[in-house]
Amino acid sequence: MTALGFLYPGHSAEDDYPRIEQLLGSDIRLTVVHTDIGEDAHRVDALIEMGSAQRLAAGVEELRLSGAEAVVWACTSGSFVYGLQGAHEQVRGLARAAGLPASSTSFAFAHAAREIEAQRVAIGATYPDDVAALFAAFLKEAGTEVVAVRGSGVVTAAEAAGWDYDQVLALAREADRPDAEAILLPDTALHTASHLAALEKDLAKPVLTANQVTVWEALRLADRRVNAPELGTLFTREPIVQA
Repeated sequence: MTALGFLYPGHSAEDDYPRIEQLLGSDIRLTVVHTDIGEDAHRVDALIEMGSAQRLAAGVEELRLSGAEAVVWACTSGSFVYGLQGAHEQVRGLARAAGLPASSTSFAFAHAAREIEAQRVAIGATYPDDVAALFAAFLKEAGTEVVAVRGSGVVTAAEAAGWDYDQVLALAREADRPDAEAILLPDTALHTASHLAALEKDLAKPVLTANQVTVWEALRLADRRVNAPELGTLFTREPIVQA
């Protein structure tokens, strides 16, 4: 049994996690602990407060008691808003508080893009343009070329949580560019776990979504690989064989 822990802000698309657990179809348990979201706003000051060390530390003990082997801060905007260096410090603080390997959804996107060998990506974000631009800057600093950024001006996680498949697909299509090797949908408030295979079929290229990459990152920290095609290209990569 591999037990993985996630600190998830508030309540919006957390039901993606039991869905992903079901699709993994193996001895993997995903435990979600909710953190206090504070003000539900895709605004820089609110996002910085949402990702503060105090808010993250409040959920750590429950994850430890769950037997988690690794923990991921399941929030993209509440990590990249700190910038690359600040996000590193956020994760280091979380690792110290939990006594476990730790990461965040922002780093999950950077690592997942490298995993599928996508050097150029397009971003379809629910966020306002200024927040979406911060995610693009984070990825660029992490070594991924961003060829397009599409913001949607959604102000709250609650609004994003209400989006259906057609809205998610429309955002991805608006963001897509011919030279993009993958499309990134960064909001953990978006329900995407049930849509990954359909999105990749409709867009004819890999799609990375927030809750998907968050679970993959936790598996990476626990040194586990799982083949689960319904979770997209990211979950069909074969282990690298060393010569």
